This record gives sequence, structure tokens and C-alpha cells, in this order.
Amino acid sequence: MFTKEDLQQIEQQGLTQAQVEQQIENFRKGFPYLNIVRAAAAGDGVLVMSDEEIAKAEARYEEASANIKVVKFVPASGAATRMFKELFEYVNDDKRTPGIDKLLDNIEKFAFWPELSKYIMPDSPDEEIVESIVKTGLCYGSKPKGLVTFHSYPEGNRKAVEEHLVEGALYARSGDEVYIHFTVSSEHMGGFWDVLGATQPYYEERFGVKYNISFSVQKPSTDTIAVNPDNTPFRTDEGKLLFRPAGHGALIENLNDIDADVIFVKNIDNVTTDERRGDTVKYKKALAGLLLELQEQAFEYLKVLEVGGAELEPIAKFVEEKLCVKLPEDYNTELLKAVLNRPIRVCGVVRNQGEPGGGPFWVDGGDGTESLQIAESSQIAPEDMHLMKSATHFNPVDLVCGVKDSRGGKFDLTQYTDPSTGFISSKSSGGRDLRAQELPGLWNGAMAKWNTVLVEVPITTFSPVKVVQDLLRPEHQ
Repeated sequence: MFTKEDLQQIEQQGLTQAQVEQQIENFRKGFPYLNIVRAAAAGDGVLVMSDEEIAKAEARYEEASANIKVVKFVPASGAATRMFKELFEYVNDDKRTPGIDKLLDNIEKFAFWPELSKYIMPDSPDEEIVESIVKTGLCYGSKPKGLVTFHSYPEGNRKAVEEHLVEGALYARSGDEVYIHFTVSSEHMGGFWDVLGATQPYYEERFGVKYNISFSVQKPSTDTIAVNPDNTPFRTDEGKLLFRPAGHGALIENLNDIDADVIFVKNIDNVTTDERRGDTVKYKKALAGLLLELQEQAFEYLKVLEVGGAELEPIAKFVEEKLCVKLPEDYNTELLKAVLNRPIRVCGVVRNQGEPGGGPFWVDGGDGTESLQIAESSQIAPEDMHLMKSATHFNPVDLVCGVKDSRGGKFDLTQYTDPSTGFISSKSSGGRDLRAQELPGLWNGAMAKWNTVLVEVPITTFSPVKVVQDLLRPEHQ
């Protein structure tokens, strides 16, 4: 199947022949659906914290944060293609939709208007205005969301990446330092540095902090081979194999490289304005405080089990009620140790209001246990889709991660993924059809074997920008 040149290319990609052959086998066989038991709900996998519990968790985190390393991890590599899709269709195909009318009727309400107005005249035709947003002028159609101006303030408007600097200062401080890590595409890294170089000193002075900002790119070794519709390797016009990024799930490698006690994970476009940020800060701290509490208790129980002779019932109760892992009746010490000795993630979930995104479900682990997973619709069998429709909550990507073990060492996060998860989609390259293979998101299969705790958070903590008109919503004005 592979030539000598192919094998050299595979090696340069950081992959082995066996890995690529497994990827091709995945195309042939497909990925199995998750064994869904039921949707998680309040009181059944989703914790609804009282005001008192929130306050206690906040205080716990605030006290601890001076002595631990906290990192804010922001996936920011995707280009804003979907955000401006409608605008491209108008410019390229003269397809005018109600969304374009809404954009033009409210053009001066967008925070990027002062920048845009430099490129157009007062009487510029509509096509020229839209083209100046996505193609010329602002060139937003070829930039990532992090470099789009989201919000207006009297002291100066902010791009999405700047709002993460603000958030970091408000809930992700390690003493006076704020560590933020962005995953970006290599071609956009210079643009991020330009924005941060111009604005970072201002935010450091404003919040009395020192930012420690780092970047990484998705590793080539996490890419997957593309195939033709008949599942043979797709070749470029030059005869080379084609490898494609495997989606957010590949970022588990980047997350694994982060050395921290607590890691916040939040998408680049899920930010709001200063005026509306209160709930976000409060609940982020509360989720982190809960994580630290669970981690401390899990570590204590692990030490007790390692000594031997421990009473297992209270430990099993903690595992089932607090870590949300349902145990088989014949559980033993080794199973309890295995469950306790895992990374922990506390995930904020919001009430389902029709937004796109995965949802939380109880999943049969195949070993007698049931645990909580975040699942996308593509991972659910057709006969189980009624469970997806019955879900009361969905995943806004609001995670706090504990990646250290009971001895203070780092877990190897690549050992806690589910390699049997993924999905296959139809794409094209150079006008030719191909099949692509992606991993479910960082919060899906890439974290399948973590201990997962779900907490209901208010919808005010979730304000994504999926299309440019979302910037007209109250949470962005």
C-alpha cells in the first residue's frame, strides 16, 4: 500500500506505519457508537450548587490559588470561516440573506466599526462594505476569531484574545502571575503576538498582574490520513499522501504538555463584556474550588487504600456520589484505586436552550461501571437519539482540570483517552472528494477516561460567537 517515499513521509509526520494503517482501518470499519444509558440531569449526574456551596468553593479556591500554579488554556487555532460564511456567500455568489440585512442595518453597532470605517466611504455600496470585512480591509475571513474585535469600551475596543487576558486576571491568578496558553495555527501566531505586545502592558498595569503567555500549535503527529471514497490513501497532485488535522481532540497532546495544578479550559469565542462577567468569574472559581475539594479527598482515600485494611464502603460512596462513577456490586480495592487514580475534570453545563453542542450522558464503561461523558450527536446511535433529544443540559466547554496525581506528579493524559471514538466526514481537496477522520472534541473522547463531575452553571456564563451577527446580542454590546 505504501511506497518507500510514503514511509519517509509518514515518519516525517511523526507517525508510524502501524498508526496510519489503524487510521485506514477506522475508515473501513467506522467508529462504534457510545453505549449511552441515559441523559444526565439535575440530581442524576448534574450537581446544582447552593449559594452557600458556591461561596465555600470560591473561598477554597481563592485561598489555594496563591500557592498553586493555575493555567488558562484557550483553544484558538480555528479560522473564523464559519463566523463569516454568510458574508462570503454574499460577496462571492451575490446571495443576500436576512443575516446580511441585519449586519448592514446595524453595522455601526459592531465593535469593529471604527476600524472598518477607515476602509470604506459613507456612500460605499453594500457589497463593498461586506467585502471590506471579510476579504479586503479587515481581512477577517482569513483571521482566527481571537483577532476579531468583539467588544466596545470607552477606553478602547477589545479583540477576543484581550478578553481572555481580562478573565485570566480575574479568576486564573497564581499569586500575581497569570499563565495563559493559546493553541494557535502557526500562520496566525505573529498576529497574536502583535495584539498582545500592544495591549499586555495596559492590562498588567490595570489588574496589577504579570502575564506569562505561551503558545503551541497542533502537533503534526496528531494528524490523520485522508482517503478516497473507496478508502484507499488519497494522494495529492504531486503523488503525496494527504494528512489533515484531527480536530480539537488532538489538543490533548498540547494540554498534556502544560505543567500546572489547575487548568481552566475555555474556547476563544466564549467571552462577554466587563459588565456581564460577574457570573463567569464566580462560577469559574467555584468549579475550581470543588475540583480541589474532590481531589484532596480522592488523594486521601488513595493513601488509605495503599496502606491496606481500609473500610471500602465509605470510599465507594464517595466514588459513586461525588466522582459520579457507578460501581458494580462486586467492586474491590483494585477497582477503587483505579477509579481514584485518574485526572479529574469539573465541567460547567448549562440548561439546554437550543444552542449547538454536545450534552452530558451516563455511559456504560463495559467493565461494570457507568460514568459521565460529554457526547456529540455523531457519537450516538440512531436508536438512542431520543436520549439526545431528552437531554436537559448541554456542554458549553467550561472545564476545570486537575492533572496531578496523589504524589504531585503529572498524569500522562494520553493514557486516558478512548481511541475507539471519532467520526468520519466527507471533504474535498483540489476539487476531489475525500474522507477525513476526526477525533471528538478535547472534552469528548480525548477525556473519556477522566473522572467527570458536572455542575449546572447559568446561561450568563455562555456567550459564544458562532456567526458575526452574534456580536449584536446583549452579552456582546
